[in-house]
Amino acid sequence: MQPSADISPIESLEDAIARCQALGMRLSRQRRYVLELLWQSQEHLSAREIYDRLNQLGREIGHTSVYQNLEALSEQGIIECVERADGRLYGHVNSSHSHVNCIDTHQIIDINIELPAELLQQVEAQTGIKISDYRIDFFGTKTGEVTRPS
Repeated sequence: MQPSADISPIESLEDAIARCQALGMRLSRQRRYVLELLWQSQEHLSAREIYDRLNQLGREIGHTSVYQNLEALSEQGIIECVERADGRLYGHVNSSHSHVNCIDTHQIIDINIELPAELLQQVEAQTGIKISDYRIDFFGTKTGEVTRPS
């Protein structure tokens, strides 16, 4: 997948903080807590899960503050917001990528997939639209051991 030309990938918590500062966003204690949790967990979490985890860690933060910070960070392209039927989930990856959705565990796994140029050309020919980016959602169930290509 080609990265979006207008948003450079954020590859670390430090990059996320630097992007906030470059955009002139106030880096409040609560905003830092949200970013740190998303980068440490490397999961897609609901606002409620983020609120619960932060409070379990002794990070005092209110519901409203969690929602406001998630909205601001996702609107600026610093974090990902995934719309699901049962609500929004937030993740730390801001660059273009695809997802593998486990039906058993409801886990969402970030994955980078590059489609063959011939397939993209076929889609363009059928639709008359020049493809500039894409995301694929895979759905499946746990099968046991995971083997990854070397």
